Amino acid sequence: MAVKREEKMADGIDLKDIQSRMEGSVSAFQKDLGGLRTGRASASLLDPVMVDAYGQKMPINQVANVNAPDPKMIMVQIWDKSMVGPVDKAVRDAGLGLNPVVDGQNLRIPLPDLNEERRRELVKVANGYAENAKVAIRHVRRDGMETLKKAEKDKEIGQDEARATSEKVQKMTDEMVAEIDKVLAQKETEIMQV
Repeated sequence: MAVKREEKMADGIDLKDIQSRMEGSVSAFQKDLGGLRTGRASASLLDPVMVDAYGQKMPINQVANVNAPDPKMIMVQIWDKSMVGPVDKAVRDAGLGLNPVVDGQNLRIPLPDLNEERRRELVKVANGYAENAKVAIRHVRRDGMETLKKAEKDKEIGQDEARATSEKVQKMTDEMVAEIDKVLAQKETEIMQV
């Protein structure tokens, strides 16, 4: 990541914590993008799929083994027979455009060739992931700014220091949003490449 790390803690606000939380949002975004396929089968394609299992939402890899035996097929080996239906439903409802075939306690998920329409749908999904990551970063910025205003109000820091720290937080926010835009542009190019 090309973002410079802020190490110091201003009175009333921990810039390192804010930086870390923002970077966490960027990392989560990159992980979500890893789940978008670009033509080859990958077990990570199903990483964002959450299954209703045992009264709660769980990642698919906590109820089944996921692997890609060949470039056009994903195999999901479900451990508990009662989970076959919920896993099938979760994969279908994940918005990835996949249609699993139930085979006993396994799901075979053939990957259709990407047509122009499907590529555009994947770009929309990627843009949604990007927007969610930006919102998360803005929430971190808002939390930091509120902490800063409270510290200034409680006379823990002066007005000049509050303004300077506020500018640092905004600069971090802008850098992280730019990083998300850069990663998104690379993924869009990858998806649209025929």
